[in-house]
Amino acid sequence: MPVATVVQNGTDLTILNIRALNGPNYWRLAPVILCDINLGSLKDFSSVDTPSFTTNLLRELPSLSEHPCTRDKAGGFIARLKEGTYLPHILEHVALELQIQAGSDVSFGRVVPTADEQIWSVVIEYEEEDVGIQSFKDAVQIISSCIDGTAPETQRIINNLHELNESVRLGPSTAAIVDEARRRGIPVRRLNSGSLIRLGLGKNLRRIEATLTDFTSAIAVEIAQDKEDTKQFLINVGLPVPDGGVAKSADSAIQIWESLQCPVILKPFNSNQGRGVSGPANSKTDIIAGFAKSSQFSSKVIVEQQIKGRDFRVLVVNGKVVAAAERIPAHVIGDGTRSISQLIDITNADTRRGSGHRKTLTKILKDEAVIEFLLMRGLTLENIPQKGERVTLCTTANLSTGGTSSDVTDIIHPENITACEIAANAIGLDIAGIDVISDDISKPFRENNAAIIEVNAAPGLRMHTHPTHGKPRNAGGAILDMLYPSNAETTIPIIAVTGTNGKTTTSRLIAHIYRHTGKTVGLTTTDGIYINNRVVMKGDMTGPFSANIILSNPTVEIAVLETARGGMLRSGLGFEEIDVGVVLNVSEDHLGMYGIQTIAELAEVKGIIAAVVKRGGHAVLNADDELVLAMQDKTPGDIVLISTSSDNPAVLSHTEEHGVSATVEDGSFVIQRGALKIPIATVNEVPLMIGGAAEFQKTNILAAIATAYVQGVRYDDIRAGIMSFFPSPAMTPGRLNLIRVKGKRILIDYAHNGAAAIGLANLTSNIKANRRIAVISGPGDRRDEDLLLLGSLFSSFDHVIVREDSDRRGRAEGEASELLQKGLLTAGLSSEKISLIADEAMAIEAAIKMASVDDIVVILTEYTDKTFDILESITELEGGLVA
Repeated sequence: MPVATVVQNGTDLTILNIRALNGPNYWRLAPVILCDINLGSLKDFSSVDTPSFTTNLLRELPSLSEHPCTRDKAGGFIARLKEGTYLPHILEHVALELQIQAGSDVSFGRVVPTADEQIWSVVIEYEEEDVGIQSFKDAVQIISSCIDGTAPETQRIINNLHELNESVRLGPSTAAIVDEARRRGIPVRRLNSGSLIRLGLGKNLRRIEATLTDFTSAIAVEIAQDKEDTKQFLINVGLPVPDGGVAKSADSAIQIWESLQCPVILKPFNSNQGRGVSGPANSKTDIIAGFAKSSQFSSKVIVEQQIKGRDFRVLVVNGKVVAAAERIPAHVIGDGTRSISQLIDITNADTRRGSGHRKTLTKILKDEAVIEFLLMRGLTLENIPQKGERVTLCTTANLSTGGTSSDVTDIIHPENITACEIAANAIGLDIAGIDVISDDISKPFRENNAAIIEVNAAPGLRMHTHPTHGKPRNAGGAILDMLYPSNAETTIPIIAVTGTNGKTTTSRLIAHIYRHTGKTVGLTTTDGIYINNRVVMKGDMTGPFSANIILSNPTVEIAVLETARGGMLRSGLGFEEIDVGVVLNVSEDHLGMYGIQTIAELAEVKGIIAAVVKRGGHAVLNADDELVLAMQDKTPGDIVLISTSSDNPAVLSHTEEHGVSATVEDGSFVIQRGALKIPIATVNEVPLMIGGAAEFQKTNILAAIATAYVQGVRYDDIRAGIMSFFPSPAMTPGRLNLIRVKGKRILIDYAHNGAAAIGLANLTSNIKANRRIAVISGPGDRRDEDLLLLGSLFSSFDHVIVREDSDRRGRAEGEASELLQKGLLTAGLSSEKISLIADEAMAIEAAIKMASVDDIVVILTEYTDKTFDILESITELEGGLVA
């Protein structure tokens, strides 16, 4: 969702809007933050206008000196500042640098002017959306202060951004799986602000949350959380565990200790990460104190014999040991001069250490638990250890309490591997962390009185992926091997369709063809989201939101996604790559919106679809449109050309080189690969062609045929699909629906731009009729010249009724209809043949009354359902096509 804010300060530098484009977009085939900024009185400001500005800025952010800018070497941006550069360019670099200081690896930025010389768009890449957005806000504050000569508190800003970055980015365990998934080309999407991740798409999607997966048994998790149940399950399969029991009071804890007759460890019944663990305890006083500590986390406390030895964690994935590490409790090494407190500070200065689980190591806290642990050994934080003396600071060896790790995967004894695999299987966990105490893990457990003390669900991976010592292990890869065994499919075929006109019809036709194959098809269009023929959601669903709904549905086997310019510009694409990208045409429409001023820029937007076709995929391009044909150079996929003429030079050259094309030849739709030609159907027999009258439908049909062919759909299914697809309210609502009302022919279509109106006018001229009557309206968010053109294209009709859309899209009442009327008059239609009826129902009713059975009435629809409701209120519809 777009994020908007307004910031105003003394320098009149205003952020108008900030939004994240989370997928491939017009600016970059990767996520970016786009910030629209109003320079106000600073529109002509240059970095040399205020002599102190550059000095102030470099004092606050000296690392800007490392930015190469356009000079391709460090210092390039500084040179630009000294030569004189403008505020949007400065904002780009400062926002990037703030993200870098926060811990992000970013470098891409771009500034773009708009039609208003005071307003600029600044685009930068990001790793974490919240950090990218905040960096813009903070950059404005710093730049404004450097202009004013006030102190911006830059270090506080950087510290806050760093904390924000640490709080929102994925933890190391989840990141290990996500990074490996991306290396394998598996689609990844974060589903919440935590660790819930979607891997793959459609029927092949999987979900993980840290190291819990959608394969993880809920019963197994419950068993693992109940430490006493876990112990009993392990005993049942003959595995070594500590003796002990569960206490609900200090007295019962003492009784268990007395029965064991050995030092014990006390720990909460259902806590984790070493919280509340105390011991070794070997007196009533110790037991009472330990129980008090553990019972803060659980009403039941486990009292079990202390197993002496080193602490090991063994990772079992899908029943197999994949990694093992020794966990070493938090400690410091004395140097003979510094106190324990000072040594902790030095240890925490390691850049690998951070708060919680965000980094590969956790900082050691000087909290009550550490102070208490030291006191039990006659020490305080102010003691100065001798040089080389090791001072342990914690009972447990958990990384979460500041411990370190050493990889021991290569030395674990085969018998111990078997024991750990049995333990994970006994509990039933697909991913398990087996905690073992042993003097030497390279020797069998039975030889050194080792014991399994816990089996953990959702075990952390960072001790294995980033051990303090030893070889890192690809634990994320092992988990992905389980989720997607033997090179299983991780995604589904994605077909994206774009263009100025014909997107909806083409998308629906492709989906219809696929349904003949028996596949479950997910479809997005301008009128809704569909799973097969079932409506999931109604409305204009051509952006990333709707694409995500389809791609997140585990029943979908094929995704056909109508993809409009608006969604690409507002939010980017809802997918990273596609199997087939279809670009139908590019004509003047929506110009002046979202900074797109020219048809060439509009072609750049549409060309994103060609650019995200995967290698081995196919870009289906209309060779009759020069702007579309030029997209051959943008796509990494294989080219498929379509043309309404088999003599198109580009198509001839392409097929000579054994390329795939789809053309109209000798009155038939034909697929050609090199010299091989495969006729699919004659033009006049395909229902969408309305007996050959709908010339503009040829491109749509060719695109659908070509898409199905390169995806391996059988010829019989392709033919059956196009022959059973009718331009009806059921199959193509609002797209070329020819029906009868009171015996009169009514043609309903969503023609909303010049190219569509030309096609519609040509169609009606090919249908035998006494008179042609039109009810027209135009979208209010189009330019004046677009509405004038739209009106002029209906000047050949015998009578035109001009109405108003219910959504005027920012226009004043009557403004759009006046422009349409002016276009009609300018094109030569007399005023007697023009009626102004603002209300849609009244306009439609007037047209039907005016028409005879030999006439044809064309209605431009705004909302298809509303138009049909109006017609149904006039009379009962008589279904059927009219040739």
